[in-house]
Amino acid sequence: MNGPIKEGNLIKKKSFHDFMKGSTPMLYHIGMVVLTAALALSLPMTARFVAKKFLVYWSLIGNDKVFLISVEMTLAILFIFLSTYIRKSWKDRKFSNMARTAGIVFVTPAKGFLVKRRVRKWKERHGLARDVMVISSTGFRTLVDTKGDLHHVMANCREAKIMLLNPFSEGASARVKSLSDPGITIESFREGIRKSIFFLKGLKALQKNVKLKLYNDPPFLKLVILGDYMWIQYYHTGLDVQRMPEYVFKHDQNLGSLYLPLYQYFLTKWDHPDIPEYDLESDELIYRDRGGNEVRREKFDDREGKGVMRIAPAHDERDNLLTLHTLTNRVHARSPFIDGRHSGGKEFFLLRSKSQICETIGWMTPL
Repeated sequence: MNGPIKEGNLIKKKSFHDFMKGSTPMLYHIGMVVLTAALALSLPMTARFVAKKFLVYWSLIGNDKVFLISVEMTLAILFIFLSTYIRKSWKDRKFSNMARTAGIVFVTPAKGFLVKRRVRKWKERHGLARDVMVISSTGFRTLVDTKGDLHHVMANCREAKIMLLNPFSEGASARVKSLSDPGITIESFREGIRKSIFFLKGLKALQKNVKLKLYNDPPFLKLVILGDYMWIQYYHTGLDVQRMPEYVFKHDQNLGSLYLPLYQYFLTKWDHPDIPEYDLESDELIYRDRGGNEVRREKFDDREGKGVMRIAPAHDERDNLLTLHTLTNRVHARSPFIDGRHSGGKEFFLLRSKSQICETIGWMTPL
């Protein structure tokens, strides 16, 4: 029951956040009205006090030339700082307007633990009962790692479309060669993709609507779409993508926003006939035409005569999937399964499992 409880808590937190977000402008205007009224009522008394004290002090320091020069220099310095601040604020406002026109609402620096933690919470909130669309290289640090941005989002999403790099493609080899880290090899790169595939197979066994496609070109953009928000990072040659800033775009009525062309970029890449779908149940690559009709299938293990791509759970992967399993309903014989579309969604009764993954981990016991 931990899954429905956590999902209910996420819904409550989202509702409270939306309420506070909608109430903030009203509270701001109320505060400004109260502050303005207080200043207006205190203005006569303040003016009398200042006039009285000013005449007293001016009679004492009016003929002090050193004091007057000091005041003039201080005022000049303050004016320089003030004018510089106003000019900088004006430029920042222009850049802010340009960013808003482009649809950018936030930029995450490459470093900063608190900022990244905030972004991870942001993704978890906006990924609740939403469609998830991802383009990544291996997907390990994003999906499989328990500290990844989308590890918990995948348990509560409505539908997931994931695009990962084909581990046997020239694009994977080119990406590995471009990285200067000696610890990253083609074997470790393929291992990360293998773990991501196994993670998605576990979600598929939990009746999640998950689809996976494998592309062959070198990775260009790391793209995550959660509802009306989009996160983008650039795969720079020779640099880890985690060292690159992350740009956040929001979908709105602004026609100049880059959200729509980037969203179209994902759809075009997803529907491309040269990018096959990975069948998470049969471990086959499914090629389709532009109309979505199946053209052919080929076994992923035997592709291009490369070695077998082992899709079997390792010990650490079982721990990751069991952690994810606590976020959803415990699926076993005659136990209800709550769909991720909304809290209290459709119920399914699974009488037996034909999935080797579930039987291997022990989630389901065949009758």
